[in-house]
Amino acid sequence: MQPQFKQVSVIGRGGFHKLAYAEWGPPTAEQTVVCVHGVSRTGRDFDTLAAALAAKGMRVIVPDLPGRGRSEWLASPGHYTDRAYVRAMSTLIARLDVEQVDWVGTSLGGHIGMLMASEPRTPVRRLVLNDFGARVSAAALRRIGSYLTRSWRFASVDEVEAHLRDVHAPFGKLNDAQWRHLAQHSAVSDGAGGFRFHFDPGIGMRFAIPILLDVILWHVWDKIDCPVLILRGEDSDLLARSTVETMLKRGPAAADGRVIAFEFPDCGHAPALMDEAQIAVIKNYLLAD
Repeated sequence: MQPQFKQVSVIGRGGFHKLAYAEWGPPTAEQTVVCVHGVSRTGRDFDTLAAALAAKGMRVIVPDLPGRGRSEWLASPGHYTDRAYVRAMSTLIARLDVEQVDWVGTSLGGHIGMLMASEPRTPVRRLVLNDFGARVSAAALRRIGSYLTRSWRFASVDEVEAHLRDVHAPFGKLNDAQWRHLAQHSAVSDGAGGFRFHFDPGIGMRFAIPILLDVILWHVWDKIDCPVLILRGEDSDLLARSTVETMLKRGPAAADGRVIAFEFPDCGHAPALMDEAQIAVIKNYLLAD
């Protein structure tokens, strides 16, 4: 199964820009799932999950966030804001011509999903948060920031893969084909015979000032009343188990018994969602009545 690659124009600071996305499965499916990646990743991370969901008859939409993958870079590093991401995703959902979507978000994708789901009359019907929650570790964000603010160059795709196997070991126990897939879609030619990561270096500017305090999002969580599945890597340094335990008890969704959690062993931040067992958890949740 292969996706169709499409794009939509999104308005923002600096004018219109192209947002790229992949569409899997039947366009007339009753259920539409939107999968949104992490801060330095691309939508191709979800190829395995998207194919599995599409095989069950779902329409799966996988965007490259602005400045990543096939999507255009924004005019200024300062334009990469939560508001810009929410605007882009709202435009994308409007393009799909559906009333509701189920949302699967990894890390930053989970943050955007929370923001979307917290709004009145949200189109988000169900929310899957992959290693993201209502309190985010400052230490983990500093680690991510130090990575994003460096200029990485590689001589070959083999070097990219070796780097990802090291830096992204917390993704879990991936097989050789899965690591190769990530490497092939994580980097592009730098025009000088080598490779660079497939995202705008300006994205790292948001992390130029070290984050000293945990990011608190309880004010967002307390507005979410749709069903939520929280996924956590057993060794995650970004989402504490105590935060998940509080999310299971606090807020309108929890009060109605609509929040459940699952912890994946042998991984940290963030589970790659390529493993059959991980995919099964999401698939069963989305297929449940």
